[in-house]
Amino acid sequence: MEGDERGYAGREATQGRFEKSPSQTLESNSQSEALESNSGPGTGNVPSSASDWFDTTPVGVQATPTSVLPTRLMRLGALPWYECWTGQLRTEKKSVHTIRAYTVAARDFSMTALPDEDEIDWTEAQTIPVRIFHERADPSFGRIDAWLHGLGEMKPATINARIAAVSHLLNWLGHSIPEWVQRPARRRPLPRPLGRTEVLKVRSAALRMEDPLAHPIVTTMLDTGLRVSELCNLDVDDVDHEDLSALVIGGKGEKDRTVLFTKATTEAIEAWNPIRALRQKQVEDEDSERALFLSSRGRRINPRSIQKLIDRLADEADIPRSRLSPHTLRHTFATGLLERGADLVTIQRLLGHASIATTRVYLEISDQTLREIYHRVQRLPELPELEVDSSVEAELESEYIEAPAPTIRQD
Repeated sequence: MEGDERGYAGREATQGRFEKSPSQTLESNSQSEALESNSGPGTGNVPSSASDWFDTTPVGVQATPTSVLPTRLMRLGALPWYECWTGQLRTEKKSVHTIRAYTVAARDFSMTALPDEDEIDWTEAQTIPVRIFHERADPSFGRIDAWLHGLGEMKPATINARIAAVSHLLNWLGHSIPEWVQRPARRRPLPRPLGRTEVLKVRSAALRMEDPLAHPIVTTMLDTGLRVSELCNLDVDDVDHEDLSALVIGGKGEKDRTVLFTKATTEAIEAWNPIRALRQKQVEDEDSERALFLSSRGRRINPRSIQKLIDRLADEADIPRSRLSPHTLRHTFATGLLERGADLVTIQRLLGHASIATTRVYLEISDQTLREIYHRVQRLPELPELEVDSSVEAELESEYIEAPAPTIRQD
């Protein structure tokens, strides 16, 4: 920027946080004088509404509802929009991964240039003051159209995620996503849980592997349905071996919940504890000292390490790597509960879903499972005629005779 064009931040700093520009002040003063002359005593020209007293729209310019910065953002008008917006995301308890994904979409949107504009880089774009970025992001100016045109080659799921991020940004600025913006329809793929044979292969392979983490991790995920991030954040004190439960603190959406497990999970964790005690001697930070699962270097395990472990496990179990992932184990846990008669509300609470609509996807039972259930029922023997023991029949009859007849009150 040369001369008086010193960038968005410099221009806003000169203007001041709450002050108007000189041109705005002259327009406001001239309109105030005209308003006083036209609405003075005896003129009869009284404004029709209170908003007319504060209308500062220049003559010949059509005002739009989205041109006014929301009152809640007035005090932030001179601050960088990106810093303020990400602060709002953190206030809403958005995860680090969600904030990162939202930033990618907001970065591309803020850098999109219209035909009559110069292109800017991300360093400059994220320092634009809130007041100026509010005008820049106004959907009526066509920037969102130009941005959407650049998403055509992406997958429907990616496009939906980008639109969701920019919708959040526009709502925060006081705008709204135009109604004509249509999110591409996508067929949500159903989860493919492991079959019974595959589960046995995975459990057997986990016992054979040299990595001592394989068995406790696989057993814990299959018995609890924990997300991989929740498994990594599990501390020693969170597990109650007597109650056969574990407390998940700060799960997805910063929600806490209790998960249940079996005796096999307790045995797997107890077998892991001696190895954990050896690795704990290498621990250098307080966070890893509390962790239930430690790497060979004495650090709390991370999702990437678990994914690599699962890949090696798939090779050991002779299962394609594409069929086995930490999320596959979670799907297998949920589908197993459904097949054994658990209701959706119970599964929702155990999985930690915020909406039961997310859990409802498990209603789709695989074709193979449907066939197994059908043939198993068809092989059941015919039910014999119901016979009631004479002593039970006499007891029921006596209860019927001894039961007092209901009395009818007559008023």
